[in-house]
Amino acid sequence: MNAQDITVPQADLGAAYRAQKDAIDAAVSRVLNSGWYILGQEGAAFEAEYAAWLAAGGDAPAMHAVGCANGTDAIALVLRGLGIGPGCTVATVSHTAVATVAAIEMTGATPLLIDIDPKTFCIDPAELLEAIRNPPPGLPPIRAVIPVHIYGHACDMDAILGPCREAGIAVVEDVAQAHGGRLNGRMLGTIGDAAAFSLYPTKNLGALGDAGITATPDAQLAKRMSAIRQYGWHKRYISDEVGVNTRLDEIQAAILRVRLPLLDQGNARRREIAAAYDAALANSPFAVPYRAPGVEHVFHQYVVRVPNREAVMERLRALGVMTAIHYPVPVHEQGAYTGRVATGPSGCVETSRAAREVMSLPVFPEMTDAQLEKVCSALRML
Repeated sequence: MNAQDITVPQADLGAAYRAQKDAIDAAVSRVLNSGWYILGQEGAAFEAEYAAWLAAGGDAPAMHAVGCANGTDAIALVLRGLGIGPGCTVATVSHTAVATVAAIEMTGATPLLIDIDPKTFCIDPAELLEAIRNPPPGLPPIRAVIPVHIYGHACDMDAILGPCREAGIAVVEDVAQAHGGRLNGRMLGTIGDAAAFSLYPTKNLGALGDAGITATPDAQLAKRMSAIRQYGWHKRYISDEVGVNTRLDEIQAAILRVRLPLLDQGNARRREIAAAYDAALANSPFAVPYRAPGVEHVFHQYVVRVPNREAVMERLRALGVMTAIHYPVPVHEQGAYTGRVATGPSGCVETSRAAREVMSLPVFPEMTDAQLEKVCSALRML
């Protein structure tokens, strides 16, 4: 195929399925033939395998994982397990998928939106510290912080954990975009009190439908989350506490078991793509994504800041390269939240600026060398 005839999508879920088609089809068939479709052997096996994979990634404690229906529920499940709900404030960022904030409100807790570091796009530890020491008036006490490891880059967890530990505030990592990322050798999702992972199809580890999982080194918290996800049952049909229905189905668990062993390989390919983009952008006016010291980025997205974004996106589209915006409108500026949800001391000024400039280039492990060269060639023409 002629290079000019190639169109490169920003993501390609069909290619991801085709790359593992035989193994995925066999896993689905295995579940269908088993006659057991909810909370069975596949789900239990995936939880154990995921916990072991997390614990094997660096100097991590033994981990416990609890599957659930989706990533939004995963955040809410952790918060519920920690006893966080009405009368509690949870600090997070506005530069995130709205799911992070929606999950906080699902529990009855109150969100507080902190600004971001403009280089990493992650929560600004200095503003978080200021909010902890001098919380906005009228809010309940801050009981939890959700740092979002956005785009695959780790938050500054050392700067976050210290003040939170002093204040008795739980730290819940949102790792929806950073499966396999590390900070100073430690796997993301093993650093805070607990973690929530989306397994949505577009994620670095994705199901073929909705799915999510939580992780924690605390066995008792894991046991409680396991009960809460099914009506608060510790014993079948007996609700010892208030629960919900958020279960990981067996088909998705079986698919995820196929994909988990190849996750590290997929992340390595994402880093190869990122390195090629870095080189292609070396003489451009667009800064390549920042990597903080000690961070092993997994490039869920490769994001550049582009002041004239719409014109650049149109130029790339004309060259056969599709792009996306993650995310075009910050949570605090969206109609459902504006004027209702509190922001930190800065009013999320860096968040608003980033939302006008961020642009995501194509990045997915199945990208061919020809597709990669197509994107790099287009970038060199900007």
